[in-house]
Amino acid sequence: MSTLVLAEHDGTHLKDATLSAVTAAVQLGGEVHVLVAGENARAVAESAAHIAGVDKVLLADAPAYAHALAETVAPLIVGLAPAYDAILAPATTSAKNILPRVAALLDIAQVSEVTAIHSPTSFERPIYAGNAIATVETSDPKRVLTIRATSFAKAAATGGSATIEAVTGGADGGLSRFEHSELAHSERPELTSAKIIVSGGRALGSSDKFHQLIDPLADKLGAAVGASRAAVDAGYAPNDYQVGQTGKIVAPELYFAVGISGAIQHLAGMKDSKIIVAINKDADAPIFQVADLGLVGDLFTVVPELTGKL
Repeated sequence: MSTLVLAEHDGTHLKDATLSAVTAAVQLGGEVHVLVAGENARAVAESAAHIAGVDKVLLADAPAYAHALAETVAPLIVGLAPAYDAILAPATTSAKNILPRVAALLDIAQVSEVTAIHSPTSFERPIYAGNAIATVETSDPKRVLTIRATSFAKAAATGGSATIEAVTGGADGGLSRFEHSELAHSERPELTSAKIIVSGGRALGSSDKFHQLIDPLADKLGAAVGASRAAVDAGYAPNDYQVGQTGKIVAPELYFAVGISGAIQHLAGMKDSKIIVAINKDADAPIFQVADLGLVGDLFTVVPELTGKL
């Protein structure tokens, strides 16, 4: 049994989701290899080589892989696939773009959002917005899996001593090209890896009120800022703040849900949080059914008071 893990990185730093994918790969048994595809990504490969449980790092360093376009990375993985029994990646936006193409090229049914591994061919995954868990048994000769990072502990980032081997994947096929990116920069922790998250909902009423109440509380706690889909759709917060089934899946140690009713779509993205604190004036809001601590009150009074006491 041998497994290839596609590393998630920003060109300079390895992202924590990769550590969770390595943990899942180790559970499959056998050797674990990590593929780092990028441009000038030697530093990322060296970080991957230090991950506990990794036996080898494959470095594909070329301009074609600079922006992790699915049309260039997928053929690279397919070229490496004959040597592996399973191909894994964390269930991030990038990997969700790449791995389905890999599965299609290999004529294999992908198993998505894996939350538990029972055997090399049997996996658990959530369905119906997490309201049910399906056990999937595959008979395909290879497994192509995306791993829900919040369901697996992070592998130790140090302690490994894997070798680094250069690989190539041929020329760029010209099917797509990178134009530009517009990235939001913040001094706060990244949402998917933050230990504390403060999320706001539609009850905040406006973008100004959202930032006026949520940002100071998050800054006092050293937390990331999140939002419900309703708040994002209303324009109170940018898309990359969205937590939920169609947003980001998070599992911090502490999650504040401020003015969030608790729709199924939102719960699917945060219900695995260790401690959930809900603030809502509606005592019957569904969010209180999953909250560890609930405060019924007017958020426009409660949140500033809480922030002032921190």
